[in-house]
Amino acid sequence: MTGGARLGSGRRPVNIYLAELEKLCALHCTDQEIAAWCGVSVRTIERRRRKPGPVAEAMERGRSKGKLSLRRHLWRLAAAGNVAAAIFLSKNLLGYRDVVNTEHSGLGGAPIEIAARPDLSQLTDEEFDQLRAIARKALPGGSDRPGTGDPPSE
Repeated sequence: MTGGARLGSGRRPVNIYLAELEKLCALHCTDQEIAAWCGVSVRTIERRRRKPGPVAEAMERGRSKGKLSLRRHLWRLAAAGNVAAAIFLSKNLLGYRDVVNTEHSGLGGAPIEIAARPDLSQLTDEEFDQLRAIARKALPGGSDRPGTGDPPSE
């Protein structure tokens, strides 16, 4: 691209070798790394990637080759018995997932027994009155409001 008021002024166009660019993209180099290799600014790489043409095509082709190479290597690892690679492929390609079932059960897998009603017959009258007062305070709209609850006992 040329620019400026005079004919031929401005920075000379930079040649980016497409074969080298494709190899760098196959390695998934960042725009900063590609710009440093080509001797241009990061903005130049970004602009040429967005603009349809041979540079954008070479970058896309290189990134696709890099993904394919990585996938091929991962398949080889899984086929050779690498459990982590096999699990990764299973989760990402086959939709497998880790499922953790959390169940609570009583003795021998039986249901957990819950005492529905506590035995209050063991409480003294004083303990029973204290329990009643606590229960009233804990319930919504408890006995803190005047005119609610039982009259005070003497």
